[in-house]
Amino acid sequence: MSETPHAPLHTLAVDCGGGGIKASVLDAAGTLRAPAVRVPTPYPLPPERLIETLQEIAASLPPAQRVTVGMPGMLRHGVVVTTPHYVTRSGPHSRVLPELVEAWADFDMEAAVSTALGMPSLVLNDAEVHGAGVVAGSGVELVLTLGTGLGSALFDGGTLAPHLELSAAPVRWGTTYDDYIGQLERARLGDGRWSRRVRRVVDSLRPVFWWDRLYLGGGNSRQITPIVLARLGDDVVVVPNSAGIVGGVRAWSLRGR
Repeated sequence: MSETPHAPLHTLAVDCGGGGIKASVLDAAGTLRAPAVRVPTPYPLPPERLIETLQEIAASLPPAQRVTVGMPGMLRHGVVVTTPHYVTRSGPHSRVLPELVEAWADFDMEAAVSTALGMPSLVLNDAEVHGAGVVAGSGVELVLTLGTGLGSALFDGGTLAPHLELSAAPVRWGTTYDDYIGQLERARLGDGRWSRRVRRVVDSLRPVFWWDRLYLGGGNSRQITPIVLARLGDDVVVVPNSAGIVGGVRAWSLRGR
């Protein structure tokens, strides 16, 4: 009697950002089974509205057997500790709404996604999913994503370390990393001056992490000027922003829990 072949395992990978939500379905090798879709992040955004948005996105894509969601903020075991953008009235840098802060605090996003979509779910910080798509799995590897703010993820031997919300740490005169090298400052300073700030951040973090490899991702990583990029060092690599979706498959094997 011949064995029944295993059904293919497809993953719905969702990258939730401050300005847009991107998603696609990937096979076990990380190949997209459908073109990625993108919708604007709706605001105001209580947890229920984000869940509804994910359901709508899933309905527009091929079937999957599991889902990976990357979202901004501090999450522990799929539970939201804090999220910077989704507690605001109309998006990043707008007014924080106390009722949304309360709604998101201790919200079990992983359980909610699994129930709503009817499949196993993995919910991580968006930089962690991004990192899962690019790390080599050897040595200490730090991932920094440059976008609305600063995202970060740390891997050791391919295992994801507990998340540190580096973006909220003060970097200069009380300014946080989010504010210091986020999108608003890039627009204000221009790519040249902003790139030099990125280099200062990299140089200041090097003796903290002593990484074997640093990956710079996120949409703004492509805006680092060639001069600054050449001076960052051979241990610093710029990676494509598409890793935020591609990492949705590999994240299941790299999570440290």
